[in-house]
Amino acid sequence: MTTLTETATTVILEPDRPAAASVLWLHGLGADGHDFVPIVAELGLPTTLAVRFVFPRAPYRPVTINGGYEMRAWYDICSLSAAERADPTGLAQSVATVHTLIEDEIARGIPSSKIIVAGFSQGGAVALHAGCASPRRLAGIMALSTYLPLPQQFCVAAHAANVALPILQCHGLNDSVVTISMGTAARDVLRAAGYLVEWQALAMEHEVTFDEVRLIARWLLDRLS
Repeated sequence: MTTLTETATTVILEPDRPAAASVLWLHGLGADGHDFVPIVAELGLPTTLAVRFVFPRAPYRPVTINGGYEMRAWYDICSLSAAERADPTGLAQSVATVHTLIEDEIARGIPSSKIIVAGFSQGGAVALHAGCASPRRLAGIMALSTYLPLPQQFCVAAHAANVALPILQCHGLNDSVVTISMGTAARDVLRAAGYLVEWQALAMEHEVTFDEVRLIARWLLDRLS
């Protein structure tokens, strides 16, 4: 049985034995660290993997496209256009937060090769930037219903430690929030940079479905076994 603990900045699911791997899973815009907690049980991962799931909570900040309303956000969304969607300063701050969480897991005894950075939508955008820029060799990145903001900045910041890193990228064919074209554009940049992207386009909207959960479970098992 897993144990749930939480702080102001994270929600954590601890395995029933000493953790041997970690998944850092970032929520989407306006959501919370509890957003993906229920999915962990649906993954059906063997308890022998002993995975700790860490769900960070984004800080509250004004979001321009929502009239400046404050909500949990990894960075401000300045525009709906792909080129101007992300606030570079906020994105950099969130990338730094993820890097700190990676170091925290290493300090708790998890080798970086058993750490996966994951995220949905805006959280997935941060996961891609943070994972590829990490100086620690990771197990992989899971990018769900997301896109790659500031691709030129991404290519400059990418670290040699994570060249050819495995990436699972899932996207909904009917996604009206982050369009499929934004997903394929991210995939193409990642592949051109040498990352091993497994691309899965699914008959869904901006959501996580049962079929996607099965894909995630298989991929996690492959990466962490």
